[in-house]
Amino acid sequence: MDAKRDELKAWIGRSETVHDAVNPTPVVALTATLDHPTSPVVAGTSLPPLWHWLYFLPMHRQSEIGTDGQAKRGGFLPPVPLPRRMWAGSQFEFRSPIHVGDRVARTSTIDDVTTKEGRTGKLVFVKVRHEVRCNEAAEPALVEFHDIVYREAQGPNDVVPPPQAAPAEAAWRRQIVPDDVLLFRYSALTFNGHRIHYDRQYVTQVEGYPGLIVHGPLIATLLMDLLRRQLPDAEVASFRFKAVRPTFDLNAFH
Repeated sequence: MDAKRDELKAWIGRSETVHDAVNPTPVVALTATLDHPTSPVVAGTSLPPLWHWLYFLPMHRQSEIGTDGQAKRGGFLPPVPLPRRMWAGSQFEFRSPIHVGDRVARTSTIDDVTTKEGRTGKLVFVKVRHEVRCNEAAEPALVEFHDIVYREAQGPNDVVPPPQAAPAEAAWRRQIVPDDVLLFRYSALTFNGHRIHYDRQYVTQVEGYPGLIVHGPLIATLLMDLLRRQLPDAEVASFRFKAVRPTFDLNAFH
């Protein structure tokens, strides 16, 4: 494993830049998906926090897609030889607004690769730094660190860890029913082909989960959306989240 670990660490420092335009149609579509009233989206409209995920979509060719619905290993991300890949968390600095109509560029860099032994076997963590710039600006409008975890397949004797209790008191609270349509629409909006979010047969029979998995970025977006509903004029400077355990479509969540 030491040789493989060194090979994976060789990916540290790799970088790529992709370009996009902040068009209004994805904003209209996510507005509807999150059940907001329809309103005009015109040039100059500020993107709510985390809605930049509607852009820079992964346009891999169909022949480049693996059996899990994601891009095959290698390319920009290191070729980690573990079958299960999940979004483990993110940290954000919101430095200046991103507006509908902006020309945007995202520079992504492999910031770190670490290997650990977890309760259920080997784990590989990849941290990617994204910097989003608008209209050829020198300084980024948004800096995001994206944590990806790779892990071994579900074993027959693996025990699911007990859930951690959420805080009993909350300033604001909203119930979400994560039905198939919500998960499908968010997958479509972010061009996310990962089958754990929409293919019930795959996620239960191949990956061993009890139900469809709610996207970590969707939960994060819903958290920011709750803030927006309560304090629509708030300016978010920073935000971070960590995925402690999967959330399934089997029950409503708050």
